[in-house]
Amino acid sequence: MATGQYPTLIDVASRTDPTGKQRLIAEMLSQWNAVLDDLMIKKASEITSHTFTYRTSIPGGYWAGYNQGVPVGKSTTAQGTTSMGRLQSFSQIDKNLVEDNSENEEFRLSEDQAFIEGMSQTMAETIFYGNTFEIPSQFMGFSTIYNTTNTSTKANARNVISAGGTGSSNASIWCVGWGDRSTFAVHPRNSDSAGLKVENLGDVFPAYDQLGNMFRAYTTHFQHAMGLVVEDWRTNFRICNIDTTNAGLAGPNPPNLFDFISNSLLLLPTAPKMVSGITQTDAPGNPTPANNYILYVNRTIRAAMDKQAIRDRNVLLNMRDYAGIVVDTYRGVPIKIVDQLVNTESTVN
Repeated sequence: MATGQYPTLIDVASRTDPTGKQRLIAEMLSQWNAVLDDLMIKKASEITSHTFTYRTSIPGGYWAGYNQGVPVGKSTTAQGTTSMGRLQSFSQIDKNLVEDNSENEEFRLSEDQAFIEGMSQTMAETIFYGNTFEIPSQFMGFSTIYNTTNTSTKANARNVISAGGTGSSNASIWCVGWGDRSTFAVHPRNSDSAGLKVENLGDVFPAYDQLGNMFRAYTTHFQHAMGLVVEDWRTNFRICNIDTTNAGLAGPNPPNLFDFISNSLLLLPTAPKMVSGITQTDAPGNPTPANNYILYVNRTIRAAMDKQAIRDRNVLLNMRDYAGIVVDTYRGVPIKIVDQLVNTESTVN
């Protein structure tokens, strides 16, 4: 993405037709990142982070005979904290360049739309690949949280299933259970709203040329502050190491994606009857059945799913109405495309 640049007269000319009207721009960098439409967003518990409590052990009771007592038991809990990141950018356009253009507002709008598009893609990428060890100002994404299949090092490794791929030409299938006690996004505690904020600052903020000299510029500020909270890791799973090369998914003996998905859906603590049939737990008042489960894949995986469904006549892959929109589902779980999910993931061990 371009940085540190101001629009020029050449930019204005390339977007203006002979009549002075704004040309329609072919948005060839646009993507579909459906995860941004599904985020459940809550207010964070802290100013710059969110703290939550989860249970780590429960008392199982003791067998006792006549005239025999039992120890007092208790449960234990722990706290987890997740940080937030603040994605920001400024758009500045020379005031004279805007006002000398016959459709100045349309030109500014055209430029602002590109910022909104680019920042949305960055946010979708961070939701899955954010890593505060590499970029401290980010927030942790799903791939950093579900980053191993070794159950001896992390408990949530039980929900990370390897499809057998090696090297760095792999993709993942994600199932996320959005819910206010499972997985959700948070925005700053003192903020009144969530999502991307776009603020028109007018021409009161100066811009500076390469020599540091000031000039008046119309300025727009873009900001999206958010964090990702996985309060109950059991409500998500990752099918990783899906080799997308001719030796794997594109080859004569590809991994059976629906076998992996079917087996993984049984890892979820509860789910609607069509998904797993496990519709309740023994935790009083546990709201888990209300989780909104969604499968996220990229276009390569989605195309492979269609081919395998046609080959095997898989009747569990069908179209259903979801929130007023017809979407593809598997066992009733919507399947949505996220273009920021890549085919170049390294092997998850």
